[in-house]
Amino acid sequence: MTRPTARVLALLEILQTGGWFTVGELAGRLGVDERTVRRYATHLTDLGIPVGTRRGRYGGYRLSPGFKLPPLMFTDDEAIAVTLGLVAGERMGLGGGAFTGSALAKVRRVLPDAVAGRIESLLATADFTALPRQAAPAGSEVLLTLAAAARDRHPVRITYTSWAGGFGDRVLEPYGLVFHSGRWYASGHDSASGEVRTFRLDRITAAESIEGSFEVPDGFDPTGHVLAGLASVPYAHEVVVVLRATLAEARRRLPRVVGDLAEVEGGVRLTMRAERLDGAARMLAGLPWRFTVERPAALIDEIRTLAAQLVEDAGHASGGSVPADDSVRDPHGDRDADGGTHDPREPVEQHRGPDPAHDAEDHADDEPDPPPV
Repeated sequence: MTRPTARVLALLEILQTGGWFTVGELAGRLGVDERTVRRYATHLTDLGIPVGTRRGRYGGYRLSPGFKLPPLMFTDDEAIAVTLGLVAGERMGLGGGAFTGSALAKVRRVLPDAVAGRIESLLATADFTALPRQAAPAGSEVLLTLAAAARDRHPVRITYTSWAGGFGDRVLEPYGLVFHSGRWYASGHDSASGEVRTFRLDRITAAESIEGSFEVPDGFDPTGHVLAGLASVPYAHEVVVVLRATLAEARRRLPRVVGDLAEVEGGVRLTMRAERLDGAARMLAGLPWRFTVERPAALIDEIRTLAAQLVEDAGHASGGSVPADDSVRDPHGDRDADGGTHDPREPVEQHRGPDPAHDAEDHADDEPDPPPV
């Protein structure tokens, strides 16, 4: 790279930090005279980079918002941060599907050899505790349109496909956007139902801002509304148990998406939905508290079956026999349902037992929920 070209790129890097810079200040930082600074700024403009100019005694230059993203100059640490951010976003399902991967590929192609080698060694040896999410990416235009509408509090007309396959237009007043388990959601007032509803953005095929304004209800919590909606989706079984724990303990351990918690005499009542009772039994067995099953009665049989399996497995592991016990297993302790240990202060991972965040999302939309099986 020739020295003048390097200085032009150095000027671009300075301007990218933001704000106005006087010609004299830029000349001092680049080690050139003021006339050369003006020539470098002209070169950037000729390349299509939007350089703003302010004339006068204290005039100078700044990088203006343009119609396209200009070339970016990163330090080594910034390049590493961008790369790791894209990798994390891709694993979480946060980005726009293939677009995250293509952006990551572009960055990796232009990394200096030394930096690229260090990043490759990190990615080759690093492991992640969270499994990659199967994302359902929202369209970038839909996502940004709804975000602007939520910020500026103006309604949008959306074309939406429900979980049952029906589609149509409706007007939404978006109160907020929430990203959860690989999917984007919008909560707000729905013109079709007249109620506050939750919509999956990957099912919105078009979004158009329209005239009007609205106010968000005082104290409205978009995240809480989305999680509560997912937790209330009907499954084959409604499970109600009383945990011998305090409400604070239960809330620290159980995410809101698992179910509803209510303080009662003797503990906390957990009301949740489950498609399979054996999964509910495994989840409850992983909790560090004793509990009492209120309903359904069939859950007690599943817990006893699980207890018998655990007793049998313990006998095999010890090389001897363990007397059978047909009583309901006391789940007090720190052992997880998968046989590992778990810190009781940590929240339950959603892969144990019913997972409303995974299956119930298909029903988190504007249509009435189907009746329980």
